[in-house]
Amino acid sequence: MNKYGELRKISQVFRNYGIVLTGGRKYDHFVRDLRMDRIFVSGLIFELEYELQREIDEEKLEEIHAPAQVIALLIA
Repeated sequence: MNKYGELRKISQVFRNYGIVLTGGRKYDHFVRDLRMDRIFVSGLIFELEYELQREIDEEKLEEIHAPAQVIALLIA
């Protein structure tokens, strides 16, 4: 799958969670700024992994605090 198609899928999943990825909003902290419980963040990451058929390493999951970080790990 090309990068554009992957970004469209990622954008759709974030949209389903009510998260806007435009401008500086993609750097908002999941818990502090977006007021998400950690369980919902885990669910979001699971859905993204499922849509793209990729997995993020377990040790990197604890370092994820913003949508931009998730996108960077999935697209890389």
